[in-house]
Amino acid sequence: MIASGIIAQLRIGTPQPLAGVRLPSAYWRQSVAGPIAVGELGLAGDRVGNTKVHGGPEKAVYAYPLSGHAAWARDFPAIADRLGPGAMGENLVVDGLDEASVHLGDIIRCGTATLQVAQIREPCSTLAAALGTPAVVKAMVQSGRCGWYCRVLEAGKIAAGDAHEVIERPNPAWPINRFTPIAAGTAGTQGELAELAELAGLSAYWRLKLARRLQEQQRALT
Repeated sequence: MIASGIIAQLRIGTPQPLAGVRLPSAYWRQSVAGPIAVGELGLAGDRVGNTKVHGGPEKAVYAYPLSGHAAWARDFPAIADRLGPGAMGENLVVDGLDEASVHLGDIIRCGTATLQVAQIREPCSTLAAALGTPAVVKAMVQSGRCGWYCRVLEAGKIAAGDAHEVIERPNPAWPINRFTPIAAGTAGTQGELAELAELAGLSAYWRLKLARRLQEQQRALT
């Protein structure tokens, strides 16, 4: 075993009106026991409102570490009552793993399904609207407490209490917390950008984005 956590909660939702957001949002997902079927586009019964920026095969399942919620409550005591499990709009609340112990490209056995970490979560205006302050957007970028999006490699069923177990690690040098400052544009050598642009399991969106950043840096030096 490489690393293992437990699904403390499984959450699904359907789009509802959310103050401050133009389109309905499924941000406030509800806890369900399961088992719930999961396929290429995510958990059965789970929907997204803005399909241009949310959902899809590379963002099929959003996992967030249980430990991150306590840190959010500490940093934002005025809204601590809103910062428990589910506060990030996640599908899976994972106990025992975090951005330091999960790596880009990790292959994860989750119930009877197999997932792969495809990318990090980028905070947006929906996060700010749901939690009532734009400060949380900057705080997620700075702290790296972003959770991880997974693609579904093998469909199956997931229930609360199932393991979230890393069974393969193609990129042992790339924990999520190493990647987050590079994603934010505050770190990243040309060598790191070149490696990430070809990294196994990383979403095509990020590989292209980082390849373009590398090209911009190289042009700036000529």
